[in-house]
Amino acid sequence: MSAYQNEIKALAALKEKHGSTWSAINPEYAARMRIQNRFKTGLDIAKYTAAIMRKDMAEYDADSSVYTQSLGCWHGFIGQQKLISIKKHLKTTNKRYLYLSGWMVAALRSDFGPLPDQSMHEKTAVSSLIEELYTFLRQADARELDLLFTALDDARNAGDKAKEAEIQAQIDNFETHVVPIIADIDAGFGNAEATYLLAKKMIEAGACCIQIENQVSDEKQCGHQDGKVTVPHEDFLAKINAVRYAFLELGVDDGVIVARTDSLGAGLTKQIAVTREEGDLGDKYNSFLDCEEISPAEMKNGDVVLNRNGKLLRPKRLASGLFQFRKGTGEDRCVLDCITSLQNGADLLWIETEKPHVGQIKGMVDRIREVIPNAKLVYNNSPSFNWTLNFRQQVFDAMAAEGKDVSAYDRTKLMSVDYDNTELAQIADEKIRTFQRDGSAQAGIFHHLITLPTYHTAALSTDNLAKGYFAEEGMLAYVKGVQRQELRQGIACVKHQNMAGSDIGDNHKEYFAGEAALKAGGKDNTMNQFH
Repeated sequence: MSAYQNEIKALAALKEKHGSTWSAINPEYAARMRIQNRFKTGLDIAKYTAAIMRKDMAEYDADSSVYTQSLGCWHGFIGQQKLISIKKHLKTTNKRYLYLSGWMVAALRSDFGPLPDQSMHEKTAVSSLIEELYTFLRQADARELDLLFTALDDARNAGDKAKEAEIQAQIDNFETHVVPIIADIDAGFGNAEATYLLAKKMIEAGACCIQIENQVSDEKQCGHQDGKVTVPHEDFLAKINAVRYAFLELGVDDGVIVARTDSLGAGLTKQIAVTREEGDLGDKYNSFLDCEEISPAEMKNGDVVLNRNGKLLRPKRLASGLFQFRKGTGEDRCVLDCITSLQNGADLLWIETEKPHVGQIKGMVDRIREVIPNAKLVYNNSPSFNWTLNFRQQVFDAMAAEGKDVSAYDRTKLMSVDYDNTELAQIADEKIRTFQRDGSAQAGIFHHLITLPTYHTAALSTDNLAKGYFAEEGMLAYVKGVQRQELRQGIACVKHQNMAGSDIGDNHKEYFAGEAALKAGGKDNTMNQFH
């Protein structure tokens, strides 16, 4: 017996128990409402999606071709439409997640208005967005199931047993729109206790996976900007522990932690690490500092001095009070960060790079896997990269190294539309197309995400509409560029009243009031123009 039929049976028994006082209650209607509301709390979601991520991670370990993907979403509606589209076109949400970007929370969801990605926004905005995303995904479940229930009733009324059985099977095998979310907690918004408190809020809202970075919380910068400052390993590991304790306290035992290192582009630290003995983590962190050897006589008032192998070393300190690392140590620091994080509670890695280059990523992952063979990455396919220029330059350099004639190309101007139909551009586009597949096969990338795609698509589509609507095209700009495309591509929200829950509300009115219900979806509803 299906879950739907089981619910009907259980509710019929409950109705019978309550006797005539429940005479107006239809067990099947109540069962429908239960089925439409599968996840009662955010913790239900976090536990369900954590199990999905763990399964996907194990499957990737066995076969690197089954990587996972997500797009960053800054509003519940955007996340909802993404999952509706995935189900429509690809028939399953398997291996497709959501990503919540701290950059987009700062830029789009703060009460202060648009802010830079520096952890200045309200930290509660992060958990609020997680809750909003899952509210919209749960509503997508309710809407799709409501359409199926309506179709089931129509088939019954028509006496079409075959259609009824078909729709019943769709209900019984319904795949939820609720998928894992990888949620950005930035650098933890304060000390380890602050990180723990915010992590709890995020998990309670539904997050099964939290991404945290090794920057100084009050100096945090976007991963693709200058001026990043890292913290010693022990400080970062305390925050990883804080997130794990939050998961365990709330009963999400499978919760996933992504440890992000910004060391590749971060040349500064705010503090000298505490070291207790030669070769410990603090000593390794300090070994990358840019120091000069001095004698006791050369020490100045206020100097910070390290004693290493009997030598006095003075770390170079900037006017800001920050200490700098030696040039060229970024990759070594990244590798150490990653190994240390995985050895101390993290599940996945994030290496923030300055360009999308499979070979560069592979080089670091190979070194990490010498110590931890199943190390896996979450990788940011960032809009901060100029993908066209980067890959055309990679192809240009490869062609030049092979001795091919590249005299027809100007390497500094390869972004030009003049090159769009050239052999070089076609090779580059193919490398972009297969970047995720290649990165997962060669460089241990378990999850590919684009942090800010829907920020850019919203800007682009709005620009295209405004360009025509406020000029000569007028209403045709909307009709031709938007509504006609919605109809022809089967975009669900062309029936925006239905998307907002109008039909669900009508059905509920009928449940509650029977024939006396005043419904909105009658013959005069203009939504009937869209078939």
